[in-house]
Amino acid sequence: MIYATSDIHGYPLHDFFCLLEKARFGIDDTLYILGDVIDRNGDGGVAMLLWMMNQPNVEFILGNHEAMLLSCSFLFDEVTDESIDHLNFQQMQLLLQWMQNGSQPTMAALRKLKQNSPEAMADLLDYLRDAPLYAAVSAGGRDFLLVHSGLQNFSTEKKLSDYTPDELLWNRPSPDDHYFTDVITVFGHTPTGYMFGEKGKMFRSDTWIDIDTGASGGGSPMLLRLDDLKAFYCE
Repeated sequence: MIYATSDIHGYPLHDFFCLLEKARFGIDDTLYILGDVIDRNGDGGVAMLLWMMNQPNVEFILGNHEAMLLSCSFLFDEVTDESIDHLNFQQMQLLLQWMQNGSQPTMAALRKLKQNSPEAMADLLDYLRDAPLYAAVSAGGRDFLLVHSGLQNFSTEKKLSDYTPDELLWNRPSPDDHYFTDVITVFGHTPTGYMFGEKGKMFRSDTWIDIDTGASGGGSPMLLRLDDLKAFYCE
């Protein structure tokens, strides 16, 4: 079976394991995490990333929050408050953007990780740098495109490789946006309660499915089993 989740945003690792157990996720299954593991809550998602890195059946798609972290990787040689005093203007703008999007718990956890294990810190950054922007999979007789935020400036004539990172990481779809008719696009980034009035539940249009169920704002993530499009929720 193939599962997808998105926008975990520091959700407690133990509670996420309960969600996996509810879906009977096993070693022969595959889980795709569609970005935004980090920031906003708890330990900022660092424990989740460290767990993911060691799971052969977990695949990670880059989210805009991880992209913001990587844009601030200049901090991680010396993750201290004092290092901020030495930033140039462009670096300060990148850091300000990340901080405005809930970076504080993640930065605190990364500071602790670097102190305890510089090697683990370096491995985590390499893991994020290697993450793809999308994945194409098949399950249950259907084809799927997995991406963080949908497809901005969509065109059937446009190759996936021609989309810019921003078009795949920062898109906010409207309910009447249409994507591929022969492929179901699955993404997160936009909480379903924010745009579609489906708080805590996935939203499905005729060509795509949004699975961001609001963990960034204190809610819970979900799992979508692609084989039969069954949704699993924490409650």
